[in-house]
Amino acid sequence: MAKRLNDHNSIADVLREFIEANKLQPGMDKIDVREAWKHLMGNGVNNYTREIMLKGTTLYVELTSAVLREELSYGKEKIVKMINEELKREVVKEVVLR
Repeated sequence: MAKRLNDHNSIADVLREFIEANKLQPGMDKIDVREAWKHLMGNGVNNYTREIMLKGTTLYVELTSAVLREELSYGKEKIVKMINEELKREVVKEVVLR
């Protein structure tokens, strides 16, 4: 049974407790990573991005441009670092570009 919260908790604390109690964090991570990619990469890369998928700690990104995929492959570590900094915790450990 869920623990009862007092009347003085903030909405953020209540939502955090709800997410934790219902084991929703992996789903929230998938959404957060997708939004972080769109925010960090900008329109130029997003126009060539077909799909963004988080499985475990690996981020799979499907791109429609082979040239862009090759260029981004040189900065995979930087992409991981930028996404984790945006989310303020370590969610992604590896990026796979397809």
